[in-house]
Amino acid sequence: MRTEPFAAVDVIRAKRDGGRLSDEQIDWTIDAYTRGAIAEEQMSALAMAIFLRGMDSAEIARWTGAMIESGERLDLHVSRPTVDKHSTGGVGDKITLPLAPLVAACGAAVPQLSGRGLGHTGGTLDKLESIPGWRAELSTAEIVKQLDEIGAVVCAATEGLAPADRKLYALRDVTSTVESIPLIASSIMSKKIAEGSAGLVLDVKTGSGAFMKTREQARELARTLVEIGTAHGVATTALLTDMSVPLGNAVGNAIEVAESVDVLRGGGPADVVELTLALAREMLALAGLSEVDPAEVLASGRAYETWCRMISSQGGDPEASLPKPQHIHVFEAPRDGTLSTLDAYSVGVAAWRLGAGRARRGEAVQYAAGILCLAKPGDPVVAGQPLLELHTDTPDAVPAALASLDGGVLVTDSAPAREPGSIVLETVRPS
Repeated sequence: MRTEPFAAVDVIRAKRDGGRLSDEQIDWTIDAYTRGAIAEEQMSALAMAIFLRGMDSAEIARWTGAMIESGERLDLHVSRPTVDKHSTGGVGDKITLPLAPLVAACGAAVPQLSGRGLGHTGGTLDKLESIPGWRAELSTAEIVKQLDEIGAVVCAATEGLAPADRKLYALRDVTSTVESIPLIASSIMSKKIAEGSAGLVLDVKTGSGAFMKTREQARELARTLVEIGTAHGVATTALLTDMSVPLGNAVGNAIEVAESVDVLRGGGPADVVELTLALAREMLALAGLSEVDPAEVLASGRAYETWCRMISSQGGDPEASLPKPQHIHVFEAPRDGTLSTLDAYSVGVAAWRLGAGRARRGEAVQYAAGILCLAKPGDPVVAGQPLLELHTDTPDAVPAALASLDGGVLVTDSAPAREPGSIVLETVRPS
């Protein structure tokens, strides 16, 4: 029988009382929990102690490192400079779809290991799986081959990446300890660092549709993420971006793919284009490719060509028709005036209730479900004008979706126009 160097109750007590965990305690805790030597109720107590007492930057960096070491690291020996992007999640956040092929078309390699959605924020894999034939599961060899040949891959994380995080994430979800910045930051960065990219740009969202509701919270998370990346030798930058209004016009799965393709073909909503280019410039800077203008590459059509190759390489048909909803409900303006409010959280929950998202892991999603925003805050509207299209295959879901929109879509006598270019609020770099 194995003799453990520490007792879980002593580690819990140390953090409960506001102490700092030693490197050895952290290493042991993550290893012991991964192999089942620490019981779920004990890790629950430690997660709550961390939630209440916090961690200093050295503790967070060590905790992240221990989670990375719980599994494998991808060995990305490719000819291009590697750079990745991670978003903390939002409503209509389809940016990975146009961004990965754009940055690849500029000369970098983008290994984008993504996830599926839970709750009101959509998952990148759910969106891409709406494309007929596309597959998310790739081997490490397939990932490296596609990066070398095409420059971009968007797929599911391999099972061996940060297994401690996968186990701890599920525990946090059921113990009300999700909102801990040390645990959020180490969860994100353990997976991203294990992916093996030399550079990482973080899109930390703030506002009603984001996980971090206030700018101060978002800034604290961004700084923590950048500190962790820097401590682990990964060139890291974070952008704070606005998520008070849905990003773009499409919220869902297939309709977000369609909107992304519009961007890659030279069109698309201005805010989606703006954020795609802002993130691309940061990624290219970290990859040593600052001289490349992503706007020029986007306009040239090369990014769209890379998208088609990327989708085809994973079995998808980039020319295939995307799923269409069986039912569309039009939400109309109740009066003349200006659309003053289009709350991201309200729209996200409504799309989720229409079938675009899932309440529990493993549930199916409706690829055609979602919401198309036909007006944005600041737009003048008239009574009866369509403001939103609610898409679903289950018409019985519409009343619940409409209830979610109550108070989240407002028309008033006047409202200030949304400032152009305001979606990127600030940039956080290593100090």
